[in-house]
Amino acid sequence: MEKLYAGRPLCVQTLFGTVELRRSYYHHYPSHTGRAPLDERLGLVDSFSPAVARMMGQAAAKSGSYAEASGNLRLYAGVEIETHAFDRLVNRVAPTLSEALETLPTVAHVKPIPVLYVSGDGTGVPMRGEEVAGRAGRQPDGSARTREAKLGCVFTQTITDKDGHPLRDPDSTSYVGTFAGSLGLGILLRQEAMRRGLDRAQQVVFLGDGAAWVWESARLNFPGAVQILDFYHATEYVGEIASLLFGCDEAKRVRQRDEWIHRMKETDPSAMLQQVREIMDAGSFSQEEIEKINGKIAYFENQAGRTRYGEFRAKGYFIGSGVVEAGCKCVVGRRLKQSGMFWSEAGAENLLSLRCLVLGPHHSAAWEARPKIMAQHQAKARRWSAPELSAAA
Repeated sequence: MEKLYAGRPLCVQTLFGTVELRRSYYHHYPSHTGRAPLDERLGLVDSFSPAVARMMGQAAAKSGSYAEASGNLRLYAGVEIETHAFDRLVNRVAPTLSEALETLPTVAHVKPIPVLYVSGDGTGVPMRGEEVAGRAGRQPDGSARTREAKLGCVFTQTITDKDGHPLRDPDSTSYVGTFAGSLGLGILLRQEAMRRGLDRAQQVVFLGDGAAWVWESARLNFPGAVQILDFYHATEYVGEIASLLFGCDEAKRVRQRDEWIHRMKETDPSAMLQQVREIMDAGSFSQEEIEKINGKIAYFENQAGRTRYGEFRAKGYFIGSGVVEAGCKCVVGRRLKQSGMFWSEAGAENLLSLRCLVLGPHHSAAWEARPKIMAQHQAKARRWSAPELSAAA
């Protein structure tokens, strides 16, 4: 059973200063938990009003650190909040905001979306020692210092410029991120694409680098999408082939590399691969060099359907994954990879999901949907066991 404590005080931080509330508090001894119905009714987050909590969440997500977030609120709103409170608030609100995001309806589009782009990438985030203990990594001793954050983005394209180059629609990019691996990211990307109007897209294009998990995510979550290998990534392989074939002749290496890249951009890599085979047949290469060159050839052959750059450009598609790669730097790097930062997985996951939400179009809608999620949580929370109910009867 719960015991009532009437008039329990709570100092609440609001935009207009601190307000003291006196409210009924119910304590449940067996579970060592308590609740204050007025707090729930007012939508308080710990000791912060909803408006202050929302400002704290936005500042925590957009600022470079929690200390900077505290300073920004002090400067712009005159609200004094200790740095450690931001960390607690992010871990409190981010999971429920993520739940609220999943309940949002698909955005109603009056017109079809000509091209909906989806893209995914990954970047390492420095972690605390206990989070990477026993994990293999790239350190000299084989250990790991980072965990990979998977980032995805969705954006739209309506028009091209006068030269036929695609133009991303202004403010059309939204992000999702997680440390739950490629399967977790795939689910988030699918959900975000649905919210953005996937069912109204006339064409879906999935952009990615050569990582196998990227294409598996595309296959599982966006069947039928046009898959395009990032052009810059492909040019790196062209450069490696040229180095293997003409390593001793710098001028010829550069000239041939540039010619192949230009031809690949205008059509596809097939003519280049044929020429590479002819050069190999006519030259004298070691077995090791032949194996390396054949490995590069096999790479392009495996990516054949994703490297039809002439066709893609003729249709006005983007052929680079620069949007999500920039996102890895701007969304993840600027907030989670600052000097001296080391994260717990839960802390990094919560902040990343909140940052993606704040930088996208669903932030306000998720906050508005959050009270319903909190009410569902409260309804599920049992304050007594079945035997207690019998005893009370």
